[in-house]
Amino acid sequence: MTNIKVSRCMSTQHPDNINTPFFSDSEVLTGEAEIKEAFYVFSQLGCREQMWDSEGKEVDDEVIEKLLSKYTEFFKKNIIGKDVFLTYRVPNPSVQKEQGKVLLETLHSIPRAFDVAGVLGQNVAPIFEVILPMTTTHAEIEMVKNYYERVIVGQKNAKVYPSKTVKEWVGDFQPEHINVIPLFETFEAFRDAPGIIEEYVKGKRLEYQRVFLARSDPALNYGSASAVLMAKVALLELHEVQEKTSVEILPILGVGSAPFRGNFTPDNVSNCGDEYPSVQTFTVQSSFKYDHPFRDVANAIDILNLSHRRPPLPIDKKKALKFIHKIKNEYQKQIVSLADLINSIAKYVPERRGRKLHVGLFGYSRSLRGISLPRAIKFCAAFYSLGVPSELLGLNALSEKEFEELHEIYVKLDEDLIDICKYVNLSNIKKMPNAVKNGLLKVLEWTEYEENEEYVEITSNIYNAISKGQSATLVEDIKRAAWMRRFLG
Repeated sequence: MTNIKVSRCMSTQHPDNINTPFFSDSEVLTGEAEIKEAFYVFSQLGCREQMWDSEGKEVDDEVIEKLLSKYTEFFKKNIIGKDVFLTYRVPNPSVQKEQGKVLLETLHSIPRAFDVAGVLGQNVAPIFEVILPMTTTHAEIEMVKNYYERVIVGQKNAKVYPSKTVKEWVGDFQPEHINVIPLFETFEAFRDAPGIIEEYVKGKRLEYQRVFLARSDPALNYGSASAVLMAKVALLELHEVQEKTSVEILPILGVGSAPFRGNFTPDNVSNCGDEYPSVQTFTVQSSFKYDHPFRDVANAIDILNLSHRRPPLPIDKKKALKFIHKIKNEYQKQIVSLADLINSIAKYVPERRGRKLHVGLFGYSRSLRGISLPRAIKFCAAFYSLGVPSELLGLNALSEKEFEELHEIYVKLDEDLIDICKYVNLSNIKKMPNAVKNGLLKVLEWTEYEENEEYVEITSNIYNAISKGQSATLVEDIKRAAWMRRFLG
């Protein structure tokens, strides 16, 4: 096992919360509130890692300086980079060309963070890992690592004057090396991930390699059950890479609180651990932190911190892939017929973080004729606001026998369905397009559920308002439904 204390949970800035944290003056977290959030996560919740997003939102590259100057005594005792960790998420120029310079700016801030920590007498790199989203090749990972190590660190020996190097002029560049964590988000990327990682670690002296598997975008693109199965197959194959290369592979799984996005809540951490035992790090998103009682959140993080990852569950990969394709094809057909309705509701889902415009993978999928959908959180919130849980879409492609066999791979399926079906509005489901309605009714026959009268009333009001083009109470009703669920989307 690695000697580095790789965290069991990573706090993120995903805006899936309905409640506003106490330290924010606004419902929309930005700037200084996110600095306070990082401190709160470390000092009060006991979560030892915070993702700092330079890709999806406006971000402060002086975060280390602000944390150390505002909370000096805490960080003297809890050293960033040794006891607690800040991990940058950077843009991927292969996909987001217009964001390419943001990647370079973020990488250039890493030695500056080291210098700032040095003022406190800390000879530890506060930042030494970055997350690269939408990774599809090992070359993309190499380019980020090489740019940092060859260009940024490498410049120190360049002459800026006949008798002076850059290092002599402005000081050394530390750390000399960084770790790059690829984030895989599509079916093809999940399929290729084991080969990409095996190629990337070849010839390197790595103590470990972290690998990030998305959970929300795969659910949005292929259906919730498909996303679970994709993760299962990838985790099993990544474990095989670990056995083959003797490099410890430490997976991160990007789970949110909505069942569609992972069903990772303070009262469900053990279930998720049983579903994905080989995951090293689970993401603790905003709803997990702010939509539950403080004691429950801190206790859940304690449980995670004291737990240990185990080997992945053995699964029938061939059967899993068959189910993924069947569910995915049906799910995508159903989504096409619902896109206009979902988009019309999503624009009333309240913002929770200051975010840059970012096109979801579904938005430029040629196979769906360029259909555009909101990002996963608003997408999910829109479905829940109708009482039409998106987790149920696509499952009707399975026969009843196949549905039973699905439990052999997706072991917590029944528990997730119980959580999902609390938010069913049968009346609204019957108003959906025929292919969707009939599919959902078929799936509901396979599970037990009981409608919540208050939730049905709110979601009926939302559907009626959107049908009549009446928006006066929509935002408040969407919030009311979210408060009942204890997550936005």
